[in-house]
Amino acid sequence: MSLLEQYRTIRQASEAICRPLRTEDYVVQPVADVSPPKWHLGHTTWFWETFVLMKYDLAYKVFNPDFNYVFNSYYETNGARVIRTDRGNLSRPSVEEIYEYRKYVDSAMERLLTCQADDVLQDTLLLGLNHEQQHQELLWTDIKYILGHNPLFPSLSDKDLDDGVFAGTGSYATLTAGIYEIGYEGDGFCFDNEKARHKVYLNDLEISTSLVTNEEYIAFIKAGGYENFTYWHAEGWDWVKNNHIRAPLYWHFIEGKWHCYTLAGLRPLDPKAPVCHISYYEAIAYAAWKGLRLPTEWEWEAASGQFNWGKRWEWTESAYLPYPGFKKAAGAIGEYNGKFMVSQMVLRGASVATPADHSRPTYRNFFHPHLRWQFTGIRLVT
Repeated sequence: MSLLEQYRTIRQASEAICRPLRTEDYVVQPVADVSPPKWHLGHTTWFWETFVLMKYDLAYKVFNPDFNYVFNSYYETNGARVIRTDRGNLSRPSVEEIYEYRKYVDSAMERLLTCQADDVLQDTLLLGLNHEQQHQELLWTDIKYILGHNPLFPSLSDKDLDDGVFAGTGSYATLTAGIYEIGYEGDGFCFDNEKARHKVYLNDLEISTSLVTNEEYIAFIKAGGYENFTYWHAEGWDWVKNNHIRAPLYWHFIEGKWHCYTLAGLRPLDPKAPVCHISYYEAIAYAAWKGLRLPTEWEWEAASGQFNWGKRWEWTESAYLPYPGFKKAAGAIGEYNGKFMVSQMVLRGASVATPADHSRPTYRNFFHPHLRWQFTGIRLVT
């Protein structure tokens, strides 16, 4: 598929996710970590305008100079911006104007992509495509948070992303002690935090080929897992007490039975489905209760060929840090990953919300340990 065809496909996919929304849904920001859908649509368009069109199309005229302030996410190189917590306070630009912005930029990008791209431009285009796919996953998770915290529990569709998803077989795979190479290798696209490829020594281990199920996690709840501090890190125990956490996100105990909110509305909890929307704190506490542990990101990557993955982002026991030999790019693009390498934990795999061609065993996702609005789950190691 050509770059132009990839661009069209990915841009259309972003809008398809939002098609069932009502206008009011586009503007809501319930918490700081959730951005309004219209901001995602505007920000991904700003990325193409700022890092591609303004640099490589000398005839391009900016759609609206004020949009740099509105849709810049965290790029200090590109100047002042609306702070993240205030994205939901913006009634303007309107949803209609943001779609006009997308059409304007798409037209300019179509003209540019009919020309031959040099290596530098091609790298930027590939980054932009993958950046928009990241925001497609964020659109799914942010929309679910917005609707899932509406007391009416409105549905987005009659189908849920999790329909037909099961946890796995329940066996263990063995990894033999030795030296393994970790990190991306090849000529395709990867993010800078997946490099440089390097060697690590790993001990013998057994890793579960299945994810922890809802049924298994309910056993942890019934055993008083959220009331027993011995399973929790001190910071996690404070989080449980201060936020009155008693179950995974979107779980509701109604008339003696567990239900969960899905994009298809409130449903009875499927006991065989893999547990979802779990924080790192909860994942590590559950592992401690079982007398097991989470894998490190290197163990996960080395063993990933022995089990099916991709339905949940899987918490690992690894802090998000640079690999040996990691180098940040110059300018704003260098701010993409490197400056976040502190106070976050690595997740591996992909989720039901991840675009189909946007996952690989070396992909390093990362979030703060209390966050759980992503489709996160648990895989254990003996």
